[in-house]
Amino acid sequence: MTLSDELIKLEQLRDRGSLTNDEFARAKARLLDSPASAGLVAEPVVAALNRFRRSQSDRWLGGVCGGLAVSTGAQSWIWRLLFTLLLFAGGAGLILYVVLWILVPAD
Repeated sequence: MTLSDELIKLEQLRDRGSLTNDEFARAKARLLDSPASAGLVAEPVVAALNRFRRSQSDRWLGGVCGGLAVSTGAQSWIWRLLFTLLLFAGGAGLILYVVLWILVPAD
């Protein structure tokens, strides 16, 4: 559950009268001051982006699909299929693949 979901639940409890204003303020402060709330959503995304590298072992062209497979946990053939399907959608797959090939460092 995200931080915003927790805050919405607290507000609903306060609105229904289950929490007093003081209890709401303490619970909200506890949620906002907890170390886990500082990077509740951003940390996994940033960590995944920092780990993303082009694969040297699972590669056909540039290793982008192999790197995506390692980073996301999906099979590399799924990524290859996705890029191929995007290729037929106005060439977006080729453009995206080349951009990732240029910008993402090798493993």
